[in-house]
Amino acid sequence: MARSRTDDQQSHTPFHSRPGVRRLAPFALITAIALVFIFENRESVKIRLLVPEVTMPLWGALLIAWALGILGAVIILRRRTDRHPPRQR
Repeated sequence: MARSRTDDQQSHTPFHSRPGVRRLAPFALITAIALVFIFENRESVKIRLLVPEVTMPLWGALLIAWALGILGAVIILRRRTDRHPPRQR
């Protein structure tokens, strides 16, 4: 069975030029740097959010802030894709 031209094109696509990898690579790099920064800061700090004051490890506060940032990015990206359906070729 002969290979079609599209099969040859797909098999020769470099790994780094694939759309999924191009979107995931910056996220993975930033996440790795953020997690190293978060877990290097282990001392306890007082955190005040409007009225309550909490004493907790700094890494915990940074991890919560990082998770909220990721959640916000996911919500924004999901809204964009819902608003603009994929184009048909």
